[in-house]
Amino acid sequence: MRIHHLNCGSMREVAPPSDPDGALRPLPAVCHCLLVETDSAGLVLVETGYGTLDVRDPQRRLGPDFLAWAQPVLDPEETAVRQVQRLGYAPDDVRHVVVTHLHRDHTGGLADFPHARVHLHEAEHHAATVVGHDRYLSAHWAHDPHWLTYSGADGERWLGFDGVQQLAGLPPEILLVPLAGHTPGHVAVAVRRPTGGGSAWLVHAGDAYFYRGEVQAGLPPTPPAFDALQASVETDRPLRLRNVDRLRALLAEQPDQIDVVSAHDPWEFARHRQEAPASSV
Repeated sequence: MRIHHLNCGSMREVAPPSDPDGALRPLPAVCHCLLVETDSAGLVLVETGYGTLDVRDPQRRLGPDFLAWAQPVLDPEETAVRQVQRLGYAPDDVRHVVVTHLHRDHTGGLADFPHARVHLHEAEHHAATVVGHDRYLSAHWAHDPHWLTYSGADGERWLGFDGVQQLAGLPPEILLVPLAGHTPGHVAVAVRRPTGGGSAWLVHAGDAYFYRGEVQAGLPPTPPAFDALQASVETDRPLRLRNVDRLRALLAEQPDQIDVVSAHDPWEFARHRQEAPASSV
């Protein structure tokens, strides 16, 4: 099991949190995706960021208000499909996509992998495709993806989280972890990865938090821009904060067995790329 950390969409620059040591500098927010090489199920893409169709037609695909606020760079070389190709793979080698939720900065690349199975929580699928909201953009799934949805009622308890499930057609080292609050069906994706002394879990927490200091003690407070953004989009703040508390506890309790990443923290992404210069963990 090999994991590549990909930035599939740079966005507006974010000022760092208060940093007395001066170690942090302003950086563009990222769309932190994972590309997982499996032995039996091909490539698994966790999140998709922006896609090639977003680059070609951003006004229709993303909307003028979102473009003005997020200021995505929309570099075709940052799309997941281009990065997959640069690693020596074909787009069809990505047989599975797992999305934490269906906001437009997480789903733009779905159309670049039309043959992939798309795994997500059924509550998120319902919220986006049945209930609808202006934060969801149906153009991103107009190609009629092969959805595979999961109900938390069918899962098991895992490290303090309920409703956790293995994914159809994927090895047991990849789990779907309900982590609602940012959206109704938001999830995390846990990947068990090899380490020098065995294995450990890497948990992609999507937008459950925006800045590493929310889950790791001893870091500066969250940048105000991230706080304001989360407050404007979250659907259940108490539930989201309870889930963030559990992530924080896991990192404190099992620092050698658990690592957590989020979707947009550029300093967190930079740390993982520095630790894995060949784009792998």
